[in-house]
Amino acid sequence: MATAAAEPEETVESIVTDVSETPHDWDVSKADIYVEDRWQPIFREMRETAPINKITGSGFGDYWNVTTLKPIQHVEALPDIYSSSFEYGGITIGDELDDIPEEFRFQLPMFIAMDRPKHTEQRRTVAPAFTPAEMKRLDDDIRQRTAEILDELPRGETFDWVDKVSIELTTQMLAILFDFPWEDRRKLTLWSDWAGDVELANDPAMVEERIKHLYEMAAYFKELWNQRLDGPEAPDLLSRMIHSEAMRDMDDFEFMGNLVLLIVGGNDTTRNTMSGYAYGLEQFPDQRAKLEQDPELIPNAVQEIIRWQTPLAHMRRTALSDHNLFGHEIKQGDKVIMWYLSANRDESVFERPDEIIVDRENARRQLSFGYGIHRCVGARLAELQIRILLEEMAKRRLRVNVTGEPERVRACFVHGYRSMDVELSEY
Repeated sequence: MATAAAEPEETVESIVTDVSETPHDWDVSKADIYVEDRWQPIFREMRETAPINKITGSGFGDYWNVTTLKPIQHVEALPDIYSSSFEYGGITIGDELDDIPEEFRFQLPMFIAMDRPKHTEQRRTVAPAFTPAEMKRLDDDIRQRTAEILDELPRGETFDWVDKVSIELTTQMLAILFDFPWEDRRKLTLWSDWAGDVELANDPAMVEERIKHLYEMAAYFKELWNQRLDGPEAPDLLSRMIHSEAMRDMDDFEFMGNLVLLIVGGNDTTRNTMSGYAYGLEQFPDQRAKLEQDPELIPNAVQEIIRWQTPLAHMRRTALSDHNLFGHEIKQGDKVIMWYLSANRDESVFERPDEIIVDRENARRQLSFGYGIHRCVGARLAELQIRILLEEMAKRRLRVNVTGEPERVRACFVHGYRSMDVELSEY
């Protein structure tokens, strides 16, 4: 039997119980608990009584919940035991359904859903697009576009913050990263929504529609690829792939998979944190006032809002061998679900974790971008875009006032907002 390495700290051991089977009240794969925003007490109970536990017979089959920060870091740090590869099921809780028609059965390899060494080779291809030097190069452009969007927003009128701000800012950024035709940029949002919805992949009635959109995305990008195939090396992501040994010979499904990764990763994380900023500070007006009075807190507040929102609720790993995880017998092939959403509310790490505290000293310990070799390659860009939004809002002394409960995403993977009515005021 393999061992998952030495236990890292006594504090980890002390918070993990011997419970391995739990009531299905803890089946947190159910999308309803997120769209109704009632997930918090369920995860809190798990963290208090059984931070690692097993669910059997869910809509996504059997899986292990890992709900606290240090055990999740432990799993992330052992990629040779806990696989991310699409060959074993990939990075989300869903599996391919038995009743999916044969013509709709295919896997989408993407480098986040690969193990070493192929993961390393492909990640190295796109990583140069997100270096500190690239962030400095993009700063002025992001700031100018953010300023233009904010200056065009109505004052004293209700509008949808998700559509007018969050989606527009992130979609523009994606278009720039891919050098994508500007007039068609909203296609990127559409494709991101269809590709990132784990529930649709688990719904036989919707899988054909979802795959139609994925093929449309792949065909559009393939045309762009062919147009640039003989062109010079350029900083856009497609050109980086074309001029790399690791990615220039991808087959159609691997090409589609990496597009899904870059579009969903570039869209959902930033977009839903920008919306979480508007909604979250409305819930904690004292913290909003503190931030308004001291804009120097903005960089730390960005980390805190990313922690509080956690725009991707989970990541999955699949056990490659039998082993013991802090007293729990994990079997080869078991699904291990790391709930970032819960780890970012871990009371043993974050004081008053359900609150936004803009000057929280350890906000950077948030796990929204993952940990280890699969940590989000675009994390710096997401942080930059959110920081600039807050800075430009502060420069204009603008406050977002949420006028009603938002419509949330019905999903256990993407944790975000469909729409949010707001009005702007000045302070």
